[in-house]
Amino acid sequence: MYCATKHAVGALSEAMRIDLLPHNIKVTAIHPGAANTEFSMVRFKGDQVAADKVYEGLEPLVADDVADAIYYCTTLPPHVCINDLVITCTQQADCFYYNKKG
Repeated sequence: MYCATKHAVGALSEAMRIDLLPHNIKVTAIHPGAANTEFSMVRFKGDQVAADKVYEGLEPLVADDVADAIYYCTTLPPHVCINDLVITCTQQADCFYYNKKG
């Protein structure tokens, strides 16, 4: 279900870019990588130890990192649009490859 939802968001963003093109409305899809948020606590049903283990040896993104990127995208000049932005920490190459310390 997670993968299907991610694909749907991408498809919707692409379609919106096309539909809104005549109106000069920007559509930016922001795809954060490993980010230390409350999601891990929800994912592991309140198990703090399991949630912390996900980020062990890694300096993940935090909410402010993503918020800064969103702010940047929204303050670009009117003629500039970032369509897709993938944000990861420097220890992450993609969803499978990490360089965890320790």
